[in-house]
Amino acid sequence: MDVSFPIRSVNESELPAFSAIGHRAFNSSWPADELLALDLQVFEADRSLAAFDGELMVGSTVAFSLGLTVPGGSSVPTAGVSFVAVLPSHRRRGILSSLMRRQLSDVQQGPEPVAALFASESVIYGRFGYGPACQHHAFSIKRGDGRFRPALPAASAGRPAGPDRAIAEPEICLRLAEPRAALAELKAVYEAVRAERPGMISRNDAWWTVSLADPEFMRDGSTAMGCVVADDASGPRGYALYAARGGWDSDGIPNQSLSVRELFGLDGAAISALWSDLLTRDLVGEVHAGSRAVDDPLPFLLADPRRARPKVSDGLWIRLIDLPEALRQRQFACPVDVVIEVTDDLIPANHGRWHLAAGGPADGAKPSCERTTAAADIAMPVSALGAAYLGGTRLGVLAAAGQVTELRSGSLASLSAAMFWDPAPWSPINF
Repeated sequence: MDVSFPIRSVNESELPAFSAIGHRAFNSSWPADELLALDLQVFEADRSLAAFDGELMVGSTVAFSLGLTVPGGSSVPTAGVSFVAVLPSHRRRGILSSLMRRQLSDVQQGPEPVAALFASESVIYGRFGYGPACQHHAFSIKRGDGRFRPALPAASAGRPAGPDRAIAEPEICLRLAEPRAALAELKAVYEAVRAERPGMISRNDAWWTVSLADPEFMRDGSTAMGCVVADDASGPRGYALYAARGGWDSDGIPNQSLSVRELFGLDGAAISALWSDLLTRDLVGEVHAGSRAVDDPLPFLLADPRRARPKVSDGLWIRLIDLPEALRQRQFACPVDVVIEVTDDLIPANHGRWHLAAGGPADGAKPSCERTTAAADIAMPVSALGAAYLGGTRLGVLAAAGQVTELRSGSLASLSAAMFWDPAPWSPINF
């Protein structure tokens, strides 16, 4: 660490200066005071780190205490890394590297075997052991392109069908709601989805407050946040949060855009009903939905899947802090017995050979991961193991890119199959 830029945690009275670093580094136009009020809802001062040049605060990062769903459904304590920024005047002086290394050291002292982040610039975090663990799709569906495909005979019994309507179970009913008034129902749906989906993060009351905040400065000309809830006789089965922006073209034809902020459903009927509603709203010329799972059913609901116009981007990045404990916490899709040689220059406790053995979901036993002196079957940096941790990034792809080396024939396919998971990892809630 560069001694000319000492690092320490900050207290809440110093948060305005702490927040201002990111405000300047990210060229934000949002009002600093209003943004600060939101940040204070979830800020963990004792987990903050700031770098100083004399009395001037010049770099920042913080870790949030989160739970991360991993393959098999366990919620693993996770350090959610955010606020990573350095003032433009102090770039290229090693400040970010010092902050990230200090943060890794601090996290090692706690109970979290995993760290996670969303990367503003994806070139940065691989050198600190993070790997891209899931991808996101963004959809853009123009008016008239949201027509659903006809129902298959076996799936259509008792269901109403129409060219512009979802194939939904008859008992699904949609109703509009004020988001905060429907908080209990939103929580119930979210937690049910989170229990099954790797990559989903926990949301306590403070995080729900931030997620449902809808200040004017964040709307960028859009309406207030809307909410539609899908119910059946048993209660809420799904919900969507959205906002619309008005517009008319030069010929007087309505050309509004609707942005889907969240859409979760407990089953295909609820998901179909919600998508159908949003894709057929009056006056809307285009629907945009970002941060969707790569296995989102929307393209397969459409009569023409290309009309979803998917664009792929990286989502959550994962860093293994306590490698053996992180691997013990997740399940594996099939039996596996391999020795992995892991390179980790920043956390020596992870470096070396590990014997991983798991019996698959039907086995019921916790996976085993122990140090060994046996010959390695496969070798990789910790960033590659982090990329594969949630079951979405295939080891074969990483091997083709030169990040993984197979040392025993068959070990790559065996470990890749075991680490893969269905459903795909998805982390739609940014932090």
